[in-house]
Amino acid sequence: MIGLDGNTLTLESFHGVVFGKEAVSLTEVARQNILNSRKIVETAVQKNEKVYSINTGFGFLSKVTIPSDKLKQLQVNLIRSHASGIGEVHTEEESRAILLLRTNVLAKGFSGIGLSIVELLVELLNHHIHPVIPSQGSVGASGDLAPLAHLALTVIGEGDCFYEGQRMSSQVALQKAGLKPCELGPKEGLSLINGTQQMTALGAILLKKAEELTSLADLITSASLDGVLGSEKAFTAWVHDTRPYPGQQRTAALIRRFLAGSEIGKSHENCDRVQDPYSFRCVPQVHGAIRELLRFVRETLTIELNAATDNPLVNSKTGELISQGNFHGQPIAFALDILAMALSELSSISERRTAKLIDPTFSSLPAFLVKDEGVNSGFMIPHVAAAGLVSENKLLSHPASTDSIPTSNEKEDHVSMGPIAARKAKSALKNTTYVLAIEALAACQALDLRKPLKSGPGPVLLLRELRKKVKPLDHDRYLHPDIETVYQWLASGELYQLMEKEGLWQ
Repeated sequence: MIGLDGNTLTLESFHGVVFGKEAVSLTEVARQNILNSRKIVETAVQKNEKVYSINTGFGFLSKVTIPSDKLKQLQVNLIRSHASGIGEVHTEEESRAILLLRTNVLAKGFSGIGLSIVELLVELLNHHIHPVIPSQGSVGASGDLAPLAHLALTVIGEGDCFYEGQRMSSQVALQKAGLKPCELGPKEGLSLINGTQQMTALGAILLKKAEELTSLADLITSASLDGVLGSEKAFTAWVHDTRPYPGQQRTAALIRRFLAGSEIGKSHENCDRVQDPYSFRCVPQVHGAIRELLRFVRETLTIELNAATDNPLVNSKTGELISQGNFHGQPIAFALDILAMALSELSSISERRTAKLIDPTFSSLPAFLVKDEGVNSGFMIPHVAAAGLVSENKLLSHPASTDSIPTSNEKEDHVSMGPIAARKAKSALKNTTYVLAIEALAACQALDLRKPLKSGPGPVLLLRELRKKVKPLDHDRYLHPDIETVYQWLASGELYQLMEKEGLWQ
């Protein structure tokens, strides 16, 4: 049971709830903070003070005062009108992640929402009821309004959700689970939808996979290096201590560990090749720089997991209700654009290694890594596919965060485009995983061609496990299934976890 209080959620506990389906609860401190902030809202209503979102319209309509007998209808109308998302719906895991983060933010106690609504959100998580949320429709300020409005529909028993493996109406799902929808009071509708939880949830999911993929790229690089009879000298520890970026040192150390005792490496210790191309020799510098970017993304997301992003914010200690801009997604938008850029570079250098593997003038292996070349085309077109994905990633690296378009009749005149940055990063992750899957296939084919010599422990494990799934390429065959198989293997985390079990990440 993970306690939510809006202050202590970590990326690790986030993953436990999202992927491990761990249960959650509100801490007693969170409950009291929620109750205290709700009292401030109720007092403002009783005094008939003009406060944004409590008794005014929203955005451009904030100048319109709403009569007291329509305050509840105001909140319901807000949810219904803002639930205007479009496009492909989020997966259940993504929806669960968004739901978790919105619950955690409300648990912080700066929103002014009623306790019963936050308790229902907790029940939705624990009963695995996940709102159907379209992925498009948010510009990242004032928060992810449209996606979160679809989440809020489930709270009031409207819209659709996923439950027990099926998509159904929220009303039916709540009935099946023995839960009741909530009635919204003043400010509670806006409290459900003001925030950066769509973009942050996607970022937190993608970051974990990107971090794992970067380590897998180090492993695959080590196999490629032995495949082309590359030199290990460029990975010598003291070299990287002279330019002590932690990411660079980490990648160099992993590759040294993976190649320790390689028979292939020893077989050409006295060859006349002075230095390898950058795509091999500069891997610590490139992969290391990627690690540094991922560290920045992790730091940003760690803060945002527990950030109050509502508007107005309610301070139960001072009694203040302040309209401000914490809902603006600029920090997350920047971070997710950086994530896409990092993944793009990871794919770019991988494609170059694959190109060297299939080049007989460099690798001294058969052209395109297949015997009887000419009759067989081998890895010719898988490399072309990788090149296409790399070029697509270059386009995905164009920042969304530097774009803006005014909305709400110029009231919301500068927006972050964070959700677009998140979707770009998601596409870049998928493309990069495919590119590394193609390199892994090519590297293992090269290692097979180097037999009976063996590589170090990293490539040996990679080759052994990959060959359980894909046979060597003795002659041309339908290669799409091979690429898909290795892509799914890398994306699933299975290989990463096996390496962890074997102690090779330590």
